[in-house]
Amino acid sequence: MNYKNVKVILISQVALPYSYIGSWTTLYKNYIDSQYNQIDYIICEPPKSIFSNVEYSFVKNNFITKLFRKFTKKRYLSYTIALDKIVNNEEKFIIQIVDNFYIVEHIVHFLKKRKIRDNCYIQFFYHSYPPFFDNQRANTFFESIDEMILLTYKSYLAHKEYYTSFPVKVSILHNGIDNKKFFKVDNSTKDELKEKFGVKNKKIFVWCSQDRPKKGLHIILEAWKSVAMKYKNIELWIIGCESKPEQEGVKFLGKIKNDDLAIYLQCADCYLFSSLCQEGFPLSLTEALHSGCYCIASNVGGVSEVMGNGRFGKLIEAPNFPLIWEEAIVEFIEKPLKFDSIPEYLYTKEKWNLGINEIIINAKNRLNQ
Repeated sequence: MNYKNVKVILISQVALPYSYIGSWTTLYKNYIDSQYNQIDYIICEPPKSIFSNVEYSFVKNNFITKLFRKFTKKRYLSYTIALDKIVNNEEKFIIQIVDNFYIVEHIVHFLKKRKIRDNCYIQFFYHSYPPFFDNQRANTFFESIDEMILLTYKSYLAHKEYYTSFPVKVSILHNGIDNKKFFKVDNSTKDELKEKFGVKNKKIFVWCSQDRPKKGLHIILEAWKSVAMKYKNIELWIIGCESKPEQEGVKFLGKIKNDDLAIYLQCADCYLFSSLCQEGFPLSLTEALHSGCYCIASNVGGVSEVMGNGRFGKLIEAPNFPLIWEEAIVEFIEKPLKFDSIPEYLYTKEKWNLGINEIIINAKNRLNQ
């Protein structure tokens, strides 16, 4: 099959590369830096550094364009202008859009106006879990794209059950992490890491996310107060948010780059994932599982699928109650449950790279029919 006349365009509202904790952009960074990469163009605002093996069409982001987006209905005009510099009538294009469902109608309108919609295949990647439009608006949206890529089969079921009409091809692509970086270390290496961090003979708990109410940090901190009164050989590391008022046995480590996160998880004994929202496929939880942490996680959204429906860690059915977390933490300290280790190959960037390649190749085949 000749694929040379099919180009792949990634449209991102985030400047790429971009490598903060728990972001889907890490997946694309791993992919574009790999031998598997099939992305030809990226449309985004200018990043601090660029990928050397793709071409860019930059979106302007100055004071005038910000005002234009804010006060006009053409808030995505700068993206269609950037797209116009790439597309033509001779080639065919796969257009990948991540999470931004509002931009889709503008892209489709532009392609129809250019009379090249039939030469394009729109893939919409959705990295959350629950349905995002009501039934009335959703039908138009689903008919305007060619394929929707979801993170879990559970998310597909949620969409199928919610919408009275769901007229779109669906693929499932689990998130993947770098298991060459995030892996379980032996006991002697863990002891060395604890010595390095000055926490020898302590059980280390980690919570890692942005500090928004829906991530449940306030629930964990309330639960921790009672636990810290009973046990002195424990410490909770909070990663990803600013410091809060001092609390017994809690250290706020601030924001840590994803490249530096592994040693903190390898040093830790238990990972707390306290989300109170319908999660898509949390990368930080996946990284903690591969790093050998005993994981305690809210049973929300796609989390149970990540956790092997309870095979790989403890699922909290009522995560809004601090007492439930307190009991789970005490259980781990005194008599931890036995879980299967996550398979080394499961949810890895290699699997993701192969998965997205298959999705792209299938789309190229459809365009060439």
